[in-house]
Amino acid sequence: MEDKIRLLSMEHITKRFPGVLASDDISIKVKEGEILALVGENGAGKTTLMNILMGIYQQDEGVIKINDKEVRFHGPEDAFKAGIGMVHQQYMLVPNMNVTENVALGYKKAWKPFKLDIDSVRKRVVEVSEHYGLYVNPDAYIWQLSVGEQQRVELVKTLCLGAKFLILDEPTSALTPQETDELILLLKKMKDELSIIFISHKLNEVKALSDNFTILRHGKVVFEGKTSDYAPSEIAAKMTGHEVKLPENKEKDMNGEVVLSLKDVCVKSDRGFLALDHFNLDVRAGEIVGLAGVSGNGQRELAEAINGLRSVECGTITFLGEDLANKSPYYVIDHGMGYIPEERNIEGIVPPFAIRENFILKDSDKSKFSQFKFLKKKVINENAETLRKDFDIRCPDTATSAGSLSGGNIQKVILAREITRAPKFLIAVYPTRGLDLGAIEFIHEQLLKKRREGIGILLISEELDEIINLSDRVAVIYKGSIQKVLKHNEATRSSLGILMAGVKE
Repeated sequence: MEDKIRLLSMEHITKRFPGVLASDDISIKVKEGEILALVGENGAGKTTLMNILMGIYQQDEGVIKINDKEVRFHGPEDAFKAGIGMVHQQYMLVPNMNVTENVALGYKKAWKPFKLDIDSVRKRVVEVSEHYGLYVNPDAYIWQLSVGEQQRVELVKTLCLGAKFLILDEPTSALTPQETDELILLLKKMKDELSIIFISHKLNEVKALSDNFTILRHGKVVFEGKTSDYAPSEIAAKMTGHEVKLPENKEKDMNGEVVLSLKDVCVKSDRGFLALDHFNLDVRAGEIVGLAGVSGNGQRELAEAINGLRSVECGTITFLGEDLANKSPYYVIDHGMGYIPEERNIEGIVPPFAIRENFILKDSDKSKFSQFKFLKKKVINENAETLRKDFDIRCPDTATSAGSLSGGNIQKVILAREITRAPKFLIAVYPTRGLDLGAIEFIHEQLLKKRREGIGILLISEELDEIINLSDRVAVIYKGSIQKVLKHNEATRSSLGILMAGVKE
């Protein structure tokens, strides 16, 4: 294989799964030094197409060509040998190993007979990170790193293995706005030496980073264009088939009673320091309170403490007159708490269970779905089919395992369950992460509908536009404490950015 990939093409690629035509005669081309954005709604077939390119799946029809020569990859190792590397949406790192050890797992040049030359791997990590400006500590353990740092490790690992062509699947879905800006600048610099395909739903980033874009819908290419010729709103309309306008909260204050009140709450992080330090916040019935902050300032610990997943060192969490501090998750659920967790694959679903089973995880013992401890299969199936249609979950049927769905469709499963089970309060942590614009529009409408029904909502998000558009009040968290609570009309990107940096006005 030649050193450089001057032209990569996928021609007439077709891939069928039982009940699904995932790739329907797709053709794309990427030239040397080009950044191509692959966009489309959840379940459009973007990740499947890239998995075919990486040899994870085998196409049923069509060919892959590098520099006009046909190639066939029987696994990721073949793709790596050809100079193609992929950074997956779910990072492929071993948490209890350090950065160097994670790179060494796939760096075959360092494996000698009966010995691993770990020093050469460490040297290679340092060389690559300095060359591309991907600064990582080669001796840090993965579990000690932030999500943004873990992504840099994934990029370094892929580049250490010799990638000249990068595939990035939702590279900014778990990053803060600051980390996203850094990554975009980094990728633009890397473009001189690499070609890149990146999958994204964030059209401002598509506009900022890519040279060209290709839109997939239902496994087909429906549009291709030069990014500079189109505004993000035009790309969104071509992607969804209609004009997308995200709803805003312009409704009157409902003046509800306080339903969730946190007073002087202290919670420890996994590393033993106080992630929440005498935290105070009230949320009323019929209002959305947005919690803005840079990732790692206590948001995760807050959501877990309220839902009984993390112990509380001191303080009270009063919900409808009862202190929930250190109660069990079952107790919290039974008292009407709805929860959209940050870790959808780990905390949000049981991956091997069918979609219809995941819909009733919290209510399987209720009379609606069971009688004398026997499940009412007909009712469960009807419920699942209704939710599948209402939330546009792309799947062959509701007997499909939830873990086999795309990330965006898994998020829809969780949202459908939590929103429709009549919660008395809802904690939504990154509710639209990984969703396409059409799905975001729908979810925002659902959250505003719940607000109108008198449900209090704590919205934890790093998408500042989402928080500003939906919130009645915005609370800014910094190092485990509330910096300030702003009214809807006071919250702007600049005012929130200053507070998120720890500067009190």
